[in-house]
Amino acid sequence: MSLVEHLTELRGRLLIAAFAVVLTTTLGFLWYTHGLFGTPSLGDWLRGPYCALPESARATIAPDGQCRLLATAPFDQFMLRLKVALTAGLVMACPVWLYQLWAFITPGLYNKERRFAVVFVALGALLFIAGAVLAYVVLSKALQFLLTVGSDVQVTALSGDQYFGFLINLLLVFGISFEFPLLIVMLNLVGVLSYQRLKAWRRGMIMGLFVFAAFFTPGSDPFSMLALALALTLLLELAIQIARFNDKRKARRGGLAEVADDEAAPIGAAETIEAPSPVPTPSRLVVDDDAT
Repeated sequence: MSLVEHLTELRGRLLIAAFAVVLTTTLGFLWYTHGLFGTPSLGDWLRGPYCALPESARATIAPDGQCRLLATAPFDQFMLRLKVALTAGLVMACPVWLYQLWAFITPGLYNKERRFAVVFVALGALLFIAGAVLAYVVLSKALQFLLTVGSDVQVTALSGDQYFGFLINLLLVFGISFEFPLLIVMLNLVGVLSYQRLKAWRRGMIMGLFVFAAFFTPGSDPFSMLALALALTLLLELAIQIARFNDKRKARRGGLAEVADDEAAPIGAAETIEAPSPVPTPSRLVVDDDAT
């Protein structure tokens, strides 16, 4: 394909992904205040950790005494609803735009690499969802610590933008961070990172994970920091063990017997060819003058 054909294909796939995100964002906009298929509304589900706090730790603003967040500007409610709907739309449309990305890069991959791409896309989506679920569970503990420290002196009246901004950032940090072990496995499979190197770097990487959790976790509360650091440490150890198994498998396999036709042979695996034996020089022909 020429460059123009590549750009045309990319434009088409981007339009399909954008159309899917618009549809799911519209669905999220409706889901924000209305439950779908018997499920609670998205707004009720997201503000659940805040409303689960004791009334002594949060201000009751609504005249009916129900749990409500505060809006301080005329367009706060609409923009917040749109922001939450867009985030939900990106998550719900994840299979579509991930497939479009995979379909765009597939023609440049070997058959084995295509199978790996499907597995990694599926695992990447599952890891992101697992990180987001853990962040939602941790959020209740984090709010319990942050909003009840001085509840005997003051109460907190959170605005919707502050609360949902904190929640979305926490979900994104946990979800994206959970992709780090998958990246390590990918680098090991392509031969960039070996198990021996990962084993030597294990302590340093664990220390780096705790530093990362301390700096990038929104709120800086000990519960979310420890939860993120410990979860990433477990996933890192799992990735290291997968690298160990993969390196052992490569060492047992060896040679060219298992190399597919569309793969390049590893350096040094080809058999050496002996140098050709020297060709004997023909003897010089002597001509007898008497015979002529």
